[in-house]
Amino acid sequence: MRAGELLGRTVYDLHGRRLGRVVDVVVRGGLPPDRLRLTDVIVAGHWWTRVTSRLIGPELHPSGPWLLRVVARVLGRSTHQFPADQVRLSPPVSGFPFGPPDGTD
Repeated sequence: MRAGELLGRTVYDLHGRRLGRVVDVVVRGGLPPDRLRLTDVIVAGHWWTRVTSRLIGPELHPSGPWLLRVVARVLGRSTHQFPADQVRLSPPVSGFPFGPPDGTD
């Protein structure tokens, strides 16, 4: 599975409530050590992410002048990280959240 297959997908919790759109993914090292495993998805519920499906730069790296940090904090207040096994995507992605059972891509 590629990250591009997940970005922009609509995310729902396990009760069917809409959370927003996937704007980024979190991966960690797995077993064997050279394999990465998707652990979390970053979801944004802003109206502009429904159009662009992107995080703005300051949301990714909150540094710089204080005014820029304040604006990023205000714009990013509905951006949240959810465990991949606690959400479902629409339309569904084959192998989400943990990939195919045989470990192939």
